[in-house]
Amino acid sequence: MKKYLKILVYLFIVELIAVLSVNLYVKSATKSYIHHSLKRFPKNDVGIIFGAGIKGDQPSKYLKDRLDAGILLWKAKRINKILLSGDNGRDEYDELTVMKNYCFNHGVDTTKIFIDYAGFDTYSTMYRAKHIFKIKKATLISQEYHLNRAIYIGQKLGIKSVGYSANKGEYRGYKYVCFREYGSIFKSFFDVLRNREPHFLGNPIDINGVSNYSKEDKR
Repeated sequence: MKKYLKILVYLFIVELIAVLSVNLYVKSATKSYIHHSLKRFPKNDVGIIFGAGIKGDQPSKYLKDRLDAGILLWKAKRINKILLSGDNGRDEYDELTVMKNYCFNHGVDTTKIFIDYAGFDTYSTMYRAKHIFKIKKATLISQEYHLNRAIYIGQKLGIKSVGYSANKGEYRGYKYVCFREYGSIFKSFFDVLRNREPHFLGNPIDINGVSNYSKEDKR
């Protein structure tokens, strides 16, 4: 019994070292690409905003701050277009309608808004940005805990990526999501290695063409 217990302990230690090593590598490789203010912030054609939960027809604080940051960048002409990516897989949970309506109600030109209806996770969002929307450069807009992973995935998939931190005030459960991110970064590292293909792809959408924002969608 003691022998098996020792083996389990050794395996746990090895896995812990692997997770910590991958996280250290990803964070050290991407930290210089994260920006916290508009000062000296590089211009990009496209900004990508990631879904982050809704409450009815309103964005969560995480998502609201991401949307506000993206709208700020657009109004400051640091980005020309916004790609909204999230989960609208159920009628009772439709992140993208909330996101697009929020942008519309805060003055963003809808011809500059593009919608990714299958951004079910960060890897899928970045993979689809590359292969469906044909994006080569992008500003990634999220809370800081998430940006290392998003930037790493983007750069490995061939999107020249920088991040803009949407952190504003305190967040409920922020320590937990930061802890959970260790596992998410580890998983994403291997998603990149094996070039995982998302479940949903679809036809290409030209990011330089006509927006796929539909005024007929529910508001």
